[in-house]
Amino acid sequence: MDEVFKALADASRRRLLDRLNDRNGQSLRELCAGLDMARQSVSKHLTVLEAAGLVTTVWRGREKLHYLNAAPINAIAERWIDRYDRERVRALADLKTALEHEPMGNPEFVYTTYINTTPERLWQALTDPAFTRRYWGLALESDWAAGSTMTWVLDGVTIADPAQVVLESDPPRRLSYTWHTFTPEFGKAHGFEEDLVARMAAERRSKVTFDIEPAGPIVKLTVVHDGFDPGSAVLGQVGTGWPHLLSDLKTLLETGQTLPAPPGD
Repeated sequence: MDEVFKALADASRRRLLDRLNDRNGQSLRELCAGLDMARQSVSKHLTVLEAAGLVTTVWRGREKLHYLNAAPINAIAERWIDRYDRERVRALADLKTALEHEPMGNPEFVYTTYINTTPERLWQALTDPAFTRRYWGLALESDWAAGSTMTWVLDGVTIADPAQVVLESDPPRRLSYTWHTFTPEFGKAHGFEEDLVARMAAERRSKVTFDIEPAGPIVKLTVVHDGFDPGSAVLGQVGTGWPHLLSDLKTLLETGQTLPAPPGD
């Protein structure tokens, strides 16, 4: 956490975070435009932000895109905001909200976290129904071969669709699949309004990708959920759901326990 506070202490780095909050997924060239900073200085600041986990990067062809990452702010929120007077840490709460807010730029969700586990154990947690039931509350059923279908079973509702498929499967390094189908039964089970379910069902199908990388004795997990329509209703839902879900996954793998349900659940 010290690295996060040090990274946020610099006004130039906070300005870069503001620019990414305005439009996520920018290249170094785009971030430099309109700034009174040398390209080398911007690059150094981004390196500090990336080391602190506040910025994560994704390669698109030859272009390196930078994204806000909510994981460190979530960790601070869980440790400090819930323990101390919220008025004293309102700035952190506001930043947490900003990082989790749907970006105005590229319509995709990118999140990086570090977990004290092994790649094999993390892969099991992403694919084994016994694991996913504990932190996700649902079972993902598939043989996890590329091209195979997936069945989602949650809250007594089974979601099966030929378009729910595994796109990439390279255990224990990379997993990608299409997001589930928004059925009336799913909406009813979660208390969603019919018009919201209809809007989500009308959108093109999105996909989620998990990249698993060893990082010394721990594992770096990067989740990219993309393929959304501009102004996507689905993105608005998953953008708030993924941070808690991935924090729950991390806690389960590191402690054997899951997080308490968020207020209102």
